[in-house]
Amino acid sequence: MCAMDREDALSLLRQYVHGDSLIKHGLATAAVMKATAEYLDEDAATWEIIGILHDIDFEQVGEDMERHGIEGERILLEHGVDAEIAAIVKRHNHMLFGSYESPVEIALQAADSVSGLIIACALVKGGNLTDVTPNTVKKKFKEKSFAAGCERDRIRSIEPLIDLPTYYRLAIDGLITIKNELGLA
Repeated sequence: MCAMDREDALSLLRQYVHGDSLIKHGLATAAVMKATAEYLDEDAATWEIIGILHDIDFEQVGEDMERHGIEGERILLEHGVDAEIAAIVKRHNHMLFGSYESPVEIALQAADSVSGLIIACALVKGGNLTDVTPNTVKKKFKEKSFAAGCERDRIRSIEPLIDLPTYYRLAIDGLITIKNELGLA
């Protein structure tokens, strides 16, 4: 499905996203997406591209969640990105869309939130991702005030595909593969 590679996706993302934290969020979401796709025997390269590009319009639309995703689809189509990828980016805005049924859309919902939760866990461990375990994530998941922006219901949406302890492990492992890009140990 995907004619674009990781470097092309990052280059396109950097045309529209300039904030370091948002670029790292795209990278982190992509790493979790890739690991999830590998586990589910799906197209890991395409899922990684979707993760990288899912918030390409976020700086452009600011706080306007009525436009987030819709502008992303437009940008991607203008740059010749596959229409199926662009549609997934559009629909990932759970405030406008919902009832996700395809594995890739479910995985994007979960990865978008779990990546932030795991990184927050690493930060309280001195920035060391390798010190984060599924039990660490499980414990912090229950603390609603910890990484409050990470929506637990979106993470739980992965459960029809993968049990949470397994998902936490593969998400941690995916993030470890790019820990240097994230500025973590």
